[in-house]
Amino acid sequence: MISFLICLAVLIGGYFVYGKFVDRIYGPDDRETPAVRINDGVDFVVMPKWKLFLIQLLNIAGLGPIYGALAGAQWGTSVFLWITLGTIFAGGVHDFSVGFMSMRHDGASVSELTGLYLGNVMKTVMRIFSVVLLVMVGTVFAVGPAGLISLLIGNQGGTGILTNTYFWLAIILIYYFIATFIPIDKIIGKFYPVFGICLIVMAIGVAVGIVTHGYTIPEIQLANLHPAHNPIWPMMFVSVACGAISGFHATQSPLMARCCKSEREGHMVFYGAMVSEGVIALIWAAAGSAIYARTGGLTVGLTEMLANGQATCVYDICTKTMGGFGIVLAMLGVIACPITSGDTAFRSARLVIADWFNINQKSYIKRLYICVPLLISGALISQLNYNVIWRYFSWSNQTLAMIALWTAAMFLFKNGKNYWITVVPATFMSAVSVTYFFCAPECLHLSTNIAYPIGVVAAAAFLGIFLHATIKDHETSKHFHLLHHI
Repeated sequence: MISFLICLAVLIGGYFVYGKFVDRIYGPDDRETPAVRINDGVDFVVMPKWKLFLIQLLNIAGLGPIYGALAGAQWGTSVFLWITLGTIFAGGVHDFSVGFMSMRHDGASVSELTGLYLGNVMKTVMRIFSVVLLVMVGTVFAVGPAGLISLLIGNQGGTGILTNTYFWLAIILIYYFIATFIPIDKIIGKFYPVFGICLIVMAIGVAVGIVTHGYTIPEIQLANLHPAHNPIWPMMFVSVACGAISGFHATQSPLMARCCKSEREGHMVFYGAMVSEGVIALIWAAAGSAIYARTGGLTVGLTEMLANGQATCVYDICTKTMGGFGIVLAMLGVIACPITSGDTAFRSARLVIADWFNINQKSYIKRLYICVPLLISGALISQLNYNVIWRYFSWSNQTLAMIALWTAAMFLFKNGKNYWITVVPATFMSAVSVTYFFCAPECLHLSTNIAYPIGVVAAAAFLGIFLHATIKDHETSKHFHLLHHI
C-alpha cells in the first residue's frame, strides 16, 4: 500500500513540477490560437478549458488505462513504476508536445507535423501509419462494445435481433458516422465531459472499494510474476500503453489543439489529462494486484480472469469494490468509454486525410467524401479476428509514439529549446518498439538474445541520426551567417 501511495503522490506532484518545467521550455504565449484565428464552426471551435480537459481525457483514455493497466499487472507491481515514471517523463511530454506543436501550426495533425520536422518521407509514412492505426482503434472500439451489449441482453433473457452482435455493430458504426461528420461541439462537446467525469468517478470508486473491502495492495517488487514468464521488457511496456505513453494520443491532441483559446491551457489540457490517465491506470493496476490471488507468487488469478475477457474482469472488479453501483459504472465503462474513443479515432482519421489532400472540411459534401469510405473500411476490418487486430494495434501504437517524440525533439531543436526532454523518452521508446517487433509472437518472434541487442542498437542509431542532424544543421547555419557577414 505504501508503494502505491508514493507512486500516486509522485504522479500528482509530477503534474505541478515536471509538467510546469516542460511548459516553460515550450514557452506558451498570447498569440492567437487556431481556434480563434481559423474558427470554422466544425473542427476549429473555442471551448472552455475544463471541458477541453475532460474531453481530452476521455479521448485518450477510453478503456486504455483500464485494460492496459490490468494487462500490465500480470507482470507484478513493477508496473506501478512504469505507469508513474512513464506518465511523467514520457506520456505527459508526448501529449503536451503534440498539442503545443499543433497549436503553433494551425491545428496540424501529427502526420503533417512529422513532415515539417522529419521530412516528406516520414510524413508519408506517418500519414499511412496514423490512418491505419486510427481505423483499427475505431474498429476494435466498436466490435468490443457490440459484443458485450448483445451478451448482456441475452443474459437478461432477450432474444432476436437485439442479441445479434452485428446489429449493435451497425448501430455503433452509424453513430460513429454521425459523430465523425458533425461539428465537434454538437455531441463531443456536450456529452463527453459527462463520460469523462464518470471515468474519474469509476476509478475513485475502485480505489475506495479496495480499502473498505479489506484488500491489500502489495508493495513494489521487480521480479517477473507473469504466469507464462513472458519477459517484462518489452512486453509490459507495450501492454500498458495508454496508462504510460500512447501514440494514439498524438492523433487525439490536435483535436483539442483546434479548440484551445490560449496556448497557456496546454499544461492542464494535455499534460494534465495524461497525468489523470496515469492515476486511473495506477488504481486499476493496484486493483488487479490486490483483488486476485497469487499462486506460487505468480499472478495466476488475474491472468485467469483476463482470459475470460477484459470486460468480464472490469465487471468483476467493479462488483467486488462497489457492489450494485459498481455494476452500473462498469457497464458504462466497458460500453460507453470505448465508443467515445472510437468515434474520435475516426474523426482524427478524417482530419489526417483532409490535411493530406488539403480538403476544406467546412463543406458537408467534402466531409462526406472522407467519412463514408472510412466507415466502410471500419466495417470491413471488423470482420477480421479481434485479437489479431488488437495485437498489431499495440505495437503500431507505441511506434507512433516513438516517431511523435522524435518530431517534438526536432521542433525543440529548431526553436533553440532544451530538446533532451523529448530525446530521452524518444530513445527509450525506440528501444521498446524495435525490441517488441523482433521478439513478439505476432511479429518476428525471435529469441530475446537476438531482439534485445537489436533494440538497443536501433535506439542508439536513432539517437545518433538525430544528433548528427543537429550538428549538421549547426554547421549549415554557421556557414550561412558567415557568408551573410562577408
